Amino acid sequence: MPVIQVQHLSKKYQIYQRPWDKLREMFRLGEKLHREFWALQDVSFSVEPGQTLGIIGQNGSGKSTLLQVLAGIMRQTRGDCIVKGKVSALLELGSGFNPEFTGRENVIMNGAILGFDTREMNQRLDAIARFAEIGSFLDQPVKIYSSGMFMRLAVAVAVNVDPDILLVDEALAVGDLVFQHRCMHRMNELRQSGKTIVFVTHDLAAITRFCDRAILLDQGRLLEDSTPDKAVQKYRALVFEHERRYGSPDGAANAAGTLFVDRSGTGVPVVRGIPNIDHRFGNGDAAVVGIELLDVTGQPTREVFGGQRLVIRVSAEFRRKVDRPIVGFTLRDRLGIEITACNTSYSGRILPPAGEGQIYTSDFAFLMPHLGPGSYSISPAVACGDTLKHDMCDWIDNALVFEIKTEDLVYGLMKIDVDVVNYATRT
Repeated sequence: MPVIQVQHLSKKYQIYQRPWDKLREMFRLGEKLHREFWALQDVSFSVEPGQTLGIIGQNGSGKSTLLQVLAGIMRQTRGDCIVKGKVSALLELGSGFNPEFTGRENVIMNGAILGFDTREMNQRLDAIARFAEIGSFLDQPVKIYSSGMFMRLAVAVAVNVDPDILLVDEALAVGDLVFQHRCMHRMNELRQSGKTIVFVTHDLAAITRFCDRAILLDQGRLLEDSTPDKAVQKYRALVFEHERRYGSPDGAANAAGTLFVDRSGTGVPVVRGIPNIDHRFGNGDAAVVGIELLDVTGQPTREVFGGQRLVIRVSAEFRRKVDRPIVGFTLRDRLGIEITACNTSYSGRILPPAGEGQIYTSDFAFLMPHLGPGSYSISPAVACGDTLKHDMCDWIDNALVFEIKTEDLVYGLMKIDVDVVNYATRT
């Protein structure tokens, strides 16, 4: 049984050009002095108990508005929003704090809003104070707090009141690194204890690592509701398309370091065949026609070891003239976390202009790092421009999937070479 049920949810704002137009409109019946802006349009989804849902999208897509409706801070214009359980919202940090009250008094007051009496909040006060680490300032008015102290106390209250549902809007991206790690550790504890979490962030790595599901919003509409990696892939495509429409490459490419082998005759190393296509996007000026992972003998491989010499070969065909072509790839783990990426522009191996019907093949030779065992994917791409500004011609998500094997134990993401020196003495 879902704890959050959203059906055909829409939220409309009335935008007035001047502040006094709203008053004028009230007394001039029939005269419309505002324009309508739909922050959310016909959004439907549900969240099961204990699930962690990520919400992603560009600025202005409706993410924060959706969380405010879920928190009960704002009423929807149309549709239904049913939330079952005790909700703790971490939206605008400290928005419920009274600046004249002390930190302790604000903690008690926020607890009362959530349905806790003074005795229950006093029992949680030690944990909140320990989490916030603001010392004796807990008994000082919050109006004298620094922004960092204010943020720490607000987060500490939200994550330590034992909510059934926790709503988080970018709040965990603030504070120093130690505090961010503390917040993520607490969020993981809440997940493991079966709490439901709805999480808005621009941190795509956090979405793929932390969430069970993700939804993508764009201009108030729901574009994707699926696994985190698929939602993130569609979001990246959306961003690239936005850059293609509104950005254009400028500045001449630096020809220094150009290394191009022109093989107009036989023996051109063109690879054809794309093993897998999860998602594909681009303007169509060029297309990736093949990708392969080769071992030191030039043979295709799908099982590799750390330290092994490998080549990623990418072939792209140009359907129109492209003045500054770029060929490249991105390496990701099974959660969609980007491990590394490279392209011909970034490496300084600039490609010459490509004509219609021409095929370029780029070989990227490298030593495979000692990564943890598991499956990894390569996403090839061809673009026009330079490393910083370019139009995406073709991008293929997870075109080639391979396994990394290891003969040694690997802690974390990868194993590094470490020299260890031990010392001993007598007391």
